[in-house]
Amino acid sequence: MTARILDGKAMAGEIRAKVAAEAARIAAALGRPPGLAVVMVGENPASASYVRHKTRSTLETGMASFEHRLPADTSQQDLLALIARLNADPTVDGLLVQLPLPAGIDSSEALAAVDPAKDVDGFHPLNVGRLASGLPAFVPCTPLGCIALAKKAHASLAGLEAVVLGRSRIVGKPLAQLLLGENATVTIAHSKTRDIAAACRRADLLCVAIGKPEFVRGGWIKPGATVIDVGINRVAGADGKGRFVGDVAFAEAVEVAGAITPVPGGVGPMTIALLLVNTLSAACARAGLKAPAV
Repeated sequence: MTARILDGKAMAGEIRAKVAAEAARIAAALGRPPGLAVVMVGENPASASYVRHKTRSTLETGMASFEHRLPADTSQQDLLALIARLNADPTVDGLLVQLPLPAGIDSSEALAAVDPAKDVDGFHPLNVGRLASGLPAFVPCTPLGCIALAKKAHASLAGLEAVVLGRSRIVGKPLAQLLLGENATVTIAHSKTRDIAAACRRADLLCVAIGKPEFVRGGWIKPGATVIDVGINRVAGADGKGRFVGDVAFAEAVEVAGAITPVPGGVGPMTIALLLVNTLSAACARAGLKAPAV
């Protein structure tokens, strides 16, 4: 068996095209383009690369991008002051604080300082609580991308045995809540799970976000299952150059799974595309406009 490849890059391109059309409509109504502000503290290379991709995608879809790069020794007070200014800025519809933050900065306090109505990353405690309660909320973009890709393989997720490997507040926990909302039967496995391989083998839908390169082996996958690989890990290649791999051993898994996301080109592009969708939704909600048709 060779698994169907769930092409996140192509799907994200379709979403961005719709975002561009909706951004033009919203800009005409507002008299300005929808705006996304990104705050980055320090020089984490992975974060810097991700922020560049966000900025480029924002501008390419006709939206305004406001990038704020602060030195690693920025104080908590100065970061909170910038967040307060962006909360009050009428041209900023979406606001996110890039994680991780340097040691010495309380990330929980920084995330809680973002206006929930501009919290397009879905990390504010109010949005986290609303998601857990089944109420409308901004939802983290990576879990949203996982659900969209899973629906490419399944007309409905209802009744599926879904296993989420990883329990972070960024991916694992919100993804489990979204899967429950889709009426899947959900298990969260993590580092303390006694037999992770056995838990994975139960899954009709296996979502892996554990941050360990090629951790999930082909023998851990139920034949025909759908595998959503959230991981992105840089490892040394045979030629001495670095390459990116997921949290799933792709070459093994593709021979067992029914459908699988590649790395790169799977969940990653969807994360940024859905961040743009969240920003459009925030702009419409703040202005009392019709929600974007994306």
